[in-house]
Amino acid sequence: MQENSTPVRPRGAALKVKDVAFALGVDTSTVYVAIRTGLIDSYRVGAGRGTIRIPRSALKAYADERGIPAAELGVAL
Repeated sequence: MQENSTPVRPRGAALKVKDVAFALGVDTSTVYVAIRTGLIDSYRVGAGRGTIRIPRSALKAYADERGIPAAELGVAL
C-alpha cells in the first residue's frame, strides 16, 4: 500500500470529508468550514449525528468555482 494514500471509492459514490480534504490538499477542518458556510454541499448518513458525505458533483462545482482543474484533484469525478 502506498504511503499518504486514500482509498479509491467507486465512481459516482459520495465522498467522505477526508477524501475531499485529500483531493483539495487541505486539512479536514478546512472542508468542515466550507460545508458549514455552504461552500460545499453535503448530507448526513446514519443515525444520530451521522456521517457527512459530499457528492462528487458538489466537489466538482466547488473546484470549478475556484478554477481548480479536475485533473489536479486527487479523486475521480
